[in-house]
Amino acid sequence: MLKKRPGRIEFQRGMLVRDAHGEYVVTATGDQGSGILSSMVNANCFIVLGMETGRVEAGTWVDVEPFCGIV
Repeated sequence: MLKKRPGRIEFQRGMLVRDAHGEYVVTATGDQGSGILSSMVNANCFIVLGMETGRVEAGTWVDVEPFCGIV
């Protein structure tokens, strides 16, 4: 689950991988605080949560911005 308050766009750090079926799956890299650099080190993409988005449950489609190329 991803947590966010509606009312602003948020870019959360994530890890984008292909599962056993070849589908892309993204997970958050942990706590997203600005001073938590370990979540940035482990990330290979941003999970883009739109302005109207609130809490996002597992299995929900989300937009991602890969850092470099395709995973």
